[in-house]
Amino acid sequence: MELTIERLTKTYGKPRRRHGDGSVPEPALNGFTYRFVPGIYGLLGPNGAGKSTLMNIITRNLDQTSGDVLCDGEPIAALKERYRRRIGYMPQQQGMYDSFSLLRFLQYMAALKGMPAREADGQILLLLDRVNLASEARQRLGSFSGGMKQRALIAQALLGNPSLLLLDEPTAGLDPKERIRLRNLIAEVALEKIVILATHVVSDVEGIAKEVLFLKKGSLILSGSPAKLCADMRGGVSEITVQPGELPAVLRDRRVIGVAPPTDEGVSVRVLGSADEIGGGARPVAPQLEDVYLSLFGEETA
Repeated sequence: MELTIERLTKTYGKPRRRHGDGSVPEPALNGFTYRFVPGIYGLLGPNGAGKSTLMNIITRNLDQTSGDVLCDGEPIAALKERYRRRIGYMPQQQGMYDSFSLLRFLQYMAALKGMPAREADGQILLLLDRVNLASEARQRLGSFSGGMKQRALIAQALLGNPSLLLLDEPTAGLDPKERIRLRNLIAEVALEKIVILATHVVSDVEGIAKEVLFLKKGSLILSGSPAKLCADMRGGVSEITVQPGELPAVLRDRRVIGVAPPTDEGVSVRVLGSADEIGGGARPVAPQLEDVYLSLFGEETA
């Protein structure tokens, strides 16, 4: 499968309508263009960057203002159900039926996807094992923890063996153990699929993504493999050691990424900027994907 997005734009409200001050509303998506082939892709950006809008257009839950989304060269609007049968979607919000058992919920979602009951039942048994929920199949969803609900949503997204899997903030609200478990599950099911994972948590995609796309105010501002993105930033991250009393000034004057616990030598501070630029005994350190994120979005709320 190949998914091609060309000059995709979405403006909420009536196109060209102006505010009272004469300005035109900023688009939620602004000319987004990209080509996806099998592999895991991370969509990174703060709230309001356009991640959920893009996901909702790809799933046809929302119409674009302009531009095209093509599946194997054909517009998805023209493919209709042939396209819908090839996609699985895990929404950001856990809008589940708390009175349903997990088994009933998956059977219901399979029926909505048009799957024959016998085929659905066989797949459900396999998926329950894959998401480690077989023993909870007859429990009500209302009794599930957040992590269990997320795994249940992954299972429903995988019904029908989709070629395109879209996951919107799949680890939101999970503890570290559940977050790692879900990441590993995503990596496992991603073989031979296009997986698009929208998040603002860098660690969700750093170790599993084929490519990472950074969105800001509806525009694609940077993309590439995690290794390449970090390599391109080489020389742009440094570490300095300061005394505790000097730390407030460093936090005020520098773009600080992290502060280590104090030692006898002082406090190690990781900052954006080259060692030559910072001076004062600064040492270059290897960039991480989180450094790339912070260099692009700074103090913006995630």
